[in-house]
Amino acid sequence: MKLLSFCVVLQIIAIKCDLELVKDEELVNLIRSEKYVVALFTKKYCDECDKYENELTALREDLVETLNAWVVKLVDSQMTRLYSSSKEPALIFFRHGVPLLYDGPLNDEYILHIFTNNKEPAVKELTDDTFEHLTQAATGATTGDWFVMFYTNDCVECQRLQASWEAVGAHLKSRVNVARVNRATTGAKTSRRFNVFDVPSFVLFRRGKMYQYHNEDYDVTSLVSFAQDWYKNVKPESVPVPKSPFDDLVAMIAAYFKENPWVWQIGFATFLLGLIMSVVIKFIGKTTEKQKQQKSKKEKNK
Repeated sequence: MKLLSFCVVLQIIAIKCDLELVKDEELVNLIRSEKYVVALFTKKYCDECDKYENELTALREDLVETLNAWVVKLVDSQMTRLYSSSKEPALIFFRHGVPLLYDGPLNDEYILHIFTNNKEPAVKELTDDTFEHLTQAATGATTGDWFVMFYTNDCVECQRLQASWEAVGAHLKSRVNVARVNRATTGAKTSRRFNVFDVPSFVLFRRGKMYQYHNEDYDVTSLVSFAQDWYKNVKPESVPVPKSPFDDLVAMIAAYFKENPWVWQIGFATFLLGLIMSVVIKFIGKTTEKQKQQKSKKEKNK
């Protein structure tokens, strides 16, 4: 049996007490140093928060013994919005620092089931080098369906969705592969292939077809429902094959101008100014030449 850390043993000894209260910086240190951390985000004067705390307190011993996990709570934390759009109460399970938002009934057995069955992150990271090999999206072959989120590191909404996206992966486990692609870096070429410019964007790849998620509701229930059956209400699109180097270059230039319209505006203004100047210079040249010819004719007549 794996030995429990000294700090976790202290949690077991104090099992009859309330959940350990930590501050934001303490939670950050726990996430960095501990393999598993269960954190309950609560706020003052919240009846629903009290229910969650009571349930988690009763479950703490099992979580400590089964997962060797830290179980803590935070009150009025500034970090809540990083993991839950609905705010408190929010129950988050950190695995190697990767957050999973619990999105199930307030039931200790179900909570324990979800956490013990998702000790490793469920979402796969796909890149330009691995996307087609792993998904076989264009052929619809043997790797199953893939539900993919396109994101960037500087997208605040994308970062907030990480815990929810992991929850989607937990719900769809063994039925649909859940993954994500960084549109700005390692998945830029793949994103251009599917004409993905805005983030977050969600696409379901199923049997050689792709279904785009256009709903602006990013809650776990809506995303899971789409992957399971709601996609049938969306017009399927053929999966484009990977672009040739030239086509990808054109797409990259188009994407650049789309993301930086000021470049296009400056370029167009420069072109227009250059065109006007060339016309003016040409006009002045013709006028000057005409004047010279007229002067020459007058001198001859004399």
